[in-house]
Amino acid sequence: MRRCLIVLVFIIAGISAQAQHYKYIDSTKISGTARYKRQVKTNPDKQLVEIKQYMPTIVLDIRYATTNNFMHRRMYRQPKAYARLPVVKALQQVEADLKTRGLGLKIYDAYRPYSVTVKFYEMASDTNFVADPRKGSKHNRGCAIDLSLINLRTGKELDMPTGFDSFSKKAAANYRAITKPQLDNRELLKTIMHAHGFTVLTTEWWHYDFNGWANYELLDIPFSAL
Repeated sequence: MRRCLIVLVFIIAGISAQAQHYKYIDSTKISGTARYKRQVKTNPDKQLVEIKQYMPTIVLDIRYATTNNFMHRRMYRQPKAYARLPVVKALQQVEADLKTRGLGLKIYDAYRPYSVTVKFYEMASDTNFVADPRKGSKHNRGCAIDLSLINLRTGKELDMPTGFDSFSKKAAANYRAITKPQLDNRELLKTIMHAHGFTVLTTEWWHYDFNGWANYELLDIPFSAL
C-alpha cells in the first residue's frame, strides 16, 4: 500500500512538473500540444496546417523569424505560417479572387504561440498594437493573419499607408489622411478579405481575424511540435 502511495506521489509530481503555468491567465484556458491533439481528434477542423502546403504560390515574409520587427529579435525559430484548416480554406478563396486582378498575398504572421504574445506585451504593453495576455490573441487561436497585397507580375508589395507592425496612427484601418493609391489598395484588401469571412482589426490595416475565431481555443504550441 505504501509503495502504491509513493508511486502515486511521483506520478502527480511528474504531471505538475510538466504542466505549463501562466502569470496572466488561468492555465486551463491555454491548450498545449497534448490537449490540442485531443481537440483535433474530436474536430479535424481545429488542425493547424502550414499555409504554404495548401497555397504553394503564396509569399511569406515572416518577420518574427528575423530581427526585422518591433522586438528587434527573433521570436520564431522557423519562418513558417500556420492557421486552422477553415482559415486556410478561406484564404484560398481570397487568393483565387485576387489572382483575377493580377494580385496575390504576402503573409507576415499567422498562428502565434501564446508565450510569444506574453513577450510582446512585456516589451510593448500598448494594447492598441499588442494583445493583452489576460485575454490572448486571435493569433494564439490560429485565426488571425497579418498580410498585404503584391503585384503578381513584379512581386512587389502594393503601396499601403504604413509598413507592417507600424505603431503609427496611420496604421488604423480607417485612417483617411493618406494618398489615394494607399487608400485604394487598403480598401481593396479590406473588401476582398471581408467577402471571404475575415474582419480587419481597427488599429492595424494588415491584421485580419477569421469570423469564426470564437470556436477555437488559445494555443501555446511551438512550431517544432506541429
